[in-house]
Amino acid sequence: MDQQVTKINIDNPTTLFGLKVRTSNMKEMSGEGAKIAGLWQQFYTDIAPNLTPSSQVYGVYTHYESDVTGEFDVFACTDMQVTSSEVEKTTLSTGNYLHFSGKGAMPQTVIDVWGQVWQYFSNEQCPHIRAYKTDYEFYKSSEEVEVFISVE
Repeated sequence: MDQQVTKINIDNPTTLFGLKVRTSNMKEMSGEGAKIAGLWQQFYTDIAPNLTPSSQVYGVYTHYESDVTGEFDVFACTDMQVTSSEVEKTTLSTGNYLHFSGKGAMPQTVIDVWGQVWQYFSNEQCPHIRAYKTDYEFYKSSEEVEVFISVE
C-alpha cells in the first residue's frame, strides 16, 4: 500500500492521561517481555469504559533512550482527565512530525502503518531524520489510525 507522507508542525502541546510501560522494539518483536499488547488490554478494561463519545484515544511513544535499538515509554491514553493510582500524565510535544495513516481492522492496521513508518525511514533516500522525541498514534475511529513521527 502506497503511503502519502505529510510533514506538519504541531505548536500546541496536548496533555493526556493513561497507563505507561517501558519497553524496546527488541522485546516487542521477540515476544520476550513484550508489554504493549497488555498495556492496551489494561487500558480498554480499566479506562475505556469511563470515556465519553467525544474522548480521544492515543498511543504515545516517548522518553527514548536512543534510537530504534533503545528503550522507550509507551502510553495508552486519552485526552479526558482520568483519576486512578495507575494513571500518569504525558504531553504530546510541539515540533515537526511526519503524518502516516491507515484504515481497517485493528490492531492489524496500526501494525501495518508502523511497518510503513519503518520502511520509510529505512530507505537510503529518506529526506527526513527521526528525532526520537515523541511519536504518537491517534485513533480517529475504531478502524482508522493516524501515526505522527517526530522529525528534526
